[in-house]
Amino acid sequence: MRWAWKIGVVRGISIYVHVTFLLLVAWVAVGAYAPRGSLSDAISSVLFLIPLFAIIVLHELGHALTAQRFGIQTRNITLYPIGGVARLERMPDDPRQELLVALAGPAVNVVLALLLYAILLVGGHVESWTDLHWVSGNLLLNLFWINVVLAGFNLLPAFPMDGGRVLRALLASRMDAVRATQIAAAVGQGMALFFGIYGFFGHNPFLLFIALFVWMGAAQEASLVQVRSVLGAIPVSHLMMTEFHTLGPDDPLRIAVHHLLAGYHLDFPVVSDRTVVGILTRNNLVEGLSRFGEESPVEGVMNRDFLTVDASEMADVAIARLQQLGQRSAVVMHNGELAGLLSLENIGEFLLIHGALDQRKRRARTVFPGL
Repeated sequence: MRWAWKIGVVRGISIYVHVTFLLLVAWVAVGAYAPRGSLSDAISSVLFLIPLFAIIVLHELGHALTAQRFGIQTRNITLYPIGGVARLERMPDDPRQELLVALAGPAVNVVLALLLYAILLVGGHVESWTDLHWVSGNLLLNLFWINVVLAGFNLLPAFPMDGGRVLRALLASRMDAVRATQIAAAVGQGMALFFGIYGFFGHNPFLLFIALFVWMGAAQEASLVQVRSVLGAIPVSHLMMTEFHTLGPDDPLRIAVHHLLAGYHLDFPVVSDRTVVGILTRNNLVEGLSRFGEESPVEGVMNRDFLTVDASEMADVAIARLQQLGQRSAVVMHNGELAGLLSLENIGEFLLIHGALDQRKRRARTVFPGL
């Protein structure tokens, strides 16, 4: 993963720390050092980030491991300055499963808070449950309140945070997924607006970051669900490109350059004896030209690890596989033969045309309600 360091693997799930995490370390260190000019205060505060983000990793593992129970894998968990993100391959289609996945993270914090509460009661060293000192205070008491705050904050209905996903799951049990997502996204953006105003006037930059994350995340989720609703019942054969050029493994790159400049698609299936053996993407082509020149054969730079989908496969499933592999084009087969090329570009064009036609239908219904 770019701009991130891998720090471990749990149950096959890679855990990363994003480079922007260093901004939080610097901000915490400076904030702790400034009041008394104490280096030990700065070091203590930075060290406190270790158990804090260990708790956040456990929170995200709660989501990830619950999703695994429903056959949904997690690409990775990444720690950012504002928290952690578990990148699931997809969210469950069943609202009940989504509810359980969403609640799993806060549930981890609740369990940790109860364990810490019991330890503190047995230990008997708590003079005041609300007298907190982050640098020199009771570490277990601090971690107890961290878990309480994380559980409560994440359950706010600020979609796509956990509470927002809980709201979406509850709504989806009573209405279609698109409408449920639109309502949850609207509530989430309202919460983001509140976070932003409070963070601005309270001089809290992290609330501003959270507001931005929630606002953009809610809009993106609503858009993705809308796209899935459109493509969920459409086979790949309706979207695929059927007019395209193919290349042979021994063809020089200059032929690909000619097709690229004269045509309208960016990636080319490479075919040998009627068998697709690779894809030459525009990036492959540019890199090959810069390293080897235009007379270099295609097979030397083509991508041999490419995605193949069937023409009868549903478009939303094919797109999910493209995104999972980080590719933008797939070879489409039908009865064992090359039938087309599916790319993110022509998917986008299909959605653009579909949206325009849908707007026309809505205008027609407004003018002629009986249609």
